[in-house]
Amino acid sequence: TPKPSSAASDVYKRQGLATALKLAYDHAAENNSRITALREQLIQGVLERIPDVQLTGHPNQRLPNSASFVFKYIEGESILLHLDALGICASSGSACSSGSLEPSHVLLAMGIPPDIAHGSLRLTLGRENTEEDVNYVLEVLPGIVEKLRMMSPLYQTQ
Repeated sequence: TPKPSSAASDVYKRQGLATALKLAYDHAAENNSRITALREQLIQGVLERIPDVQLTGHPNQRLPNSASFVFKYIEGESILLHLDALGICASSGSACSSGSLEPSHVLLAMGIPPDIAHGSLRLTLGRENTEEDVNYVLEVLPGIVEKLRMMSPLYQTQ
């Protein structure tokens, strides 16, 4: 069987991309509404369950899938390690400076002190996330934060 020419292969790729874009567009409003509700549940749950935490960014005018916080007295990287061990994907700092140990320049520009900006955590939701996923994060995150704060010399002085 002869292989399709690269031109034919490009046609198939373009058709696949067009189909994917159409599906995303056709379901965008529905997906964004559902994901926004999950984000709000996540934000409210974190703020209610964990002391000394601050939501970063505007409370409502934000992407439907993104929740970003700073936790006083602990490092975001430590939170990430614990979340990762429990199968939860998250990030710390800004998306444009991943891999850097410096606090996010965006958080610093927002007036968040460097020692607090180091405690940043960004949780991003997607189309496949469920309410159960959010509940799981809300179940485990307070214990992680409490454990890390008990080990933190910054917290011990408070």
